Amino acid sequence: MELKPSGSLKIDTFSMRIGDIEGVELDRLHALSLSVGWPHRAEDWQFVRQSGQGFVALDEIGRVLGSAMWFAHGTDFATVGMVITSPRLQTLGAGQWLMKRVFENVVGRDLRLNATRAARRLYLSLGFQPEKTVFQCQGIARAQTSVGAAGIRGDIRRLSPSDIPAAIALDAAAFGVRRAALIERLFAHSAGYGLFKGDTLNAFALCRPFGRGHVVGPVVAETDADAVAIVRPHVADRSGSFLRIDTHMDNGEFAAFLSHIGLPVYDTVLTMSLGRRLPDFVIGGATTLTTYALASQTLG
Repeated sequence: MELKPSGSLKIDTFSMRIGDIEGVELDRLHALSLSVGWPHRAEDWQFVRQSGQGFVALDEIGRVLGSAMWFAHGTDFATVGMVITSPRLQTLGAGQWLMKRVFENVVGRDLRLNATRAARRLYLSLGFQPEKTVFQCQGIARAQTSVGAAGIRGDIRRLSPSDIPAAIALDAAAFGVRRAALIERLFAHSAGYGLFKGDTLNAFALCRPFGRGHVVGPVVAETDADAVAIVRPHVADRSGSFLRIDTHMDNGEFAAFLSHIGLPVYDTVLTMSLGRRLPDFVIGGATTLTTYALASQTLG
């Protein structure tokens, strides 16, 4: 497939041009995500824009009709996200045009993204391969402090900035790529709980404002019981308010816990990759650490 895109695209009766996402007002990006029913606030756009790079598609009078971003980690991996096209352009090639511009800037990198149902055909046409389903679990949280509280393998404590290096190491072991800058930025915007054995951090969960309420993620742990233990205090903190967790877990103790606390499956997306698959998705991988909840569908 020819991946060299033109600098403009003629669609229907008008043309679009590419712009840097950094130069676009947040309210215009917010309007774009609202047009496709995504929950991102202007503040959420600001967070992802500070975390990555991207393009927007603009019409002749400067309206934002599309976006696409990438988030580089190290020299050979990136996640792709915030790929949005205005509803009237979704079958007219705008998404492929934007993705080709992304490809120009991620040469040599393995890629991962989370595809909505509407976008899967586009990503398959670009060579992405399916990996796992992501279950978007959300609702009004209900604290259940007594269920499963016994038998915790360590102490649950609030995280502090001094725990960032240990969290970066755990995330890298579970995710398969070191994401130091992202984890540092998430710490700055999140409350966190960790499972400690002595002074050693063995599992952690972060929670930050997002969309209609708060999102919990990433969650990194060795076992379902540990994952439940570090998410439970976030549920207690947010009981009675809207909470969201994006997870690949469709059964077991962690999935059952999400249902019990009022976070049923609302929707699904499909994790897809282009290039090598990361160790967390390789059957029989050596790591015992697991990413129980994504930082977000955009960030992975």
